[in-house]
Amino acid sequence: MMTTILFPSGPVFAEQSALRLSLNTVLHQQGTIDGAWWPRTRDAGTELPALISAVDQRLGRAVLRVGLHVDAWDHIPRRIQAPGRQVRVAWFRSADPHLITLSFAGTSPVSLLVIPPRTAAGLAIAALTRAVADTFGVRPADLLRAAAPEESSPAQDGSASWENEGGRVTEPAPERPAIRRLRPVTH
Repeated sequence: MMTTILFPSGPVFAEQSALRLSLNTVLHQQGTIDGAWWPRTRDAGTELPALISAVDQRLGRAVLRVGLHVDAWDHIPRRIQAPGRQVRVAWFRSADPHLITLSFAGTSPVSLLVIPPRTAAGLAIAALTRAVADTFGVRPADLLRAAAPEESSPAQDGSASWENEGGRVTEPAPERPAIRRLRPVTH
C-alpha cells in the first residue's frame, strides 16, 4: 500500500504554505479513515480552501461538499469558493468531532482524521502516519489518544490537550491538594 504525506520533511512546519495532509492511496475502505489532516487553526473559513485544493489535485476530482462537527470549528462558512464551483459546507452535532468528510460526484466520500491544531509536531506526524496505516476498526479518537502521552496532560510543547468528545482545546485541570483521611480515635 502506498501512502502520500503532503508536508515538508524535517522541522519546516513554520512555513505557512505547506499543507499537513496524509492520504491513503486505497480510499473508501469500509470501517477505516482515508487519511489525516493537521490544520494550523480551528478557523474553518481559513483552513478549508487549502484542504479542498490539495484534495482536488491529489485525487483528480472536485470536492463538492465538506461535512464537519459544528463544535470542533470556529467560523464555519456555508460555502467555500473553489475553481469553477462553490463547495457546500455542512456542519453536524452527530458527526465524530475528530473527522471531516469530503464528498465528490459519483463516488464515496473521503473521511479524514483531524489532528488538533495545537498538537506537538512529533505527535501530529505520528498521527498523520498512523492514519494511513491499517486503521480498520480503530476509532479516530483512539488514533489521537495513541499519539498523546496522556489525554489529561499538556502536550509536550506545553499546549493544552484536546477534549475527547467535544473537539475543543482544553486546559489541563489544576492539581488538587491531597486529602488526608483521618481515622477515628479509639480509647
